[in-house]
Amino acid sequence: MKPVLQLQGVGKSYRRGDEQVLVLDDFDFTLDAGEFVVVTGPSGAGKSTLLHVAGGLDAPDRGTVSVTGQDVWSMSAGARAAFRRRNLGFVFQFFNLVPMLTAVENVSLPLVLDGVRARSADARARELLERIGLGDRAGHRPAELSGGQMQRVAVARALAARPSIILADEPTGNLDSHSSTEVLDLLRSLSDEDGAAVVMVTHDPAAARYGSRELRLVDGRASAVDEAAPAEEK
Repeated sequence: MKPVLQLQGVGKSYRRGDEQVLVLDDFDFTLDAGEFVVVTGPSGAGKSTLLHVAGGLDAPDRGTVSVTGQDVWSMSAGARAAFRRRNLGFVFQFFNLVPMLTAVENVSLPLVLDGVRARSADARARELLERIGLGDRAGHRPAELSGGQMQRVAVARALAARPSIILADEPTGNLDSHSSTEVLDLLRSLSDEDGAAVVMVTHDPAAARYGSRELRLVDGRASAVDEAAPAEEK
């Protein structure tokens, strides 16, 4: 079985003043269906850059990125945007919800943008909100929700199109410990029960224990960490 995500020989650097900073250095990575990979490392190690390159948001300087066997960076910008909506779900630290939309409208938005009929998009959004325990908050706007609730809505939005891969960038970085546990449990269930592949970058060593595999990213390269204990054994 082919991996759902594969990075081969990926290099990425940025200019900082007069200095060229190498962020990813000949980076190789594979992700299989049902894996939950946690990427850790110091600030500036390239964790977010890795997600942006893998998710088709930021072009690598060299190397290839394949999602479900397709070369993401050989696509046109329009084709890549459509491919992202259908195959990749993104969860960000600061939720990125649309303030004037309700929870159900935020969750259904990717489907509506992809041309799904409003009734079907609404039904899918409500199904997901029920699953994450926020069915009774469907009509609430982000300002009426707690941080943990907003992040769960963001996870539901990431699931709307039934993507094969979820990319989560510091999803607990703006949450209290209780809300963090709820979100991590939800992400773990996507891997265990739905077979989704999850890549999460985090500074939180406790969050790393939820993964089936941990990589530590330093100086643009990743090394494997001993296999994480299952979440229920914490």
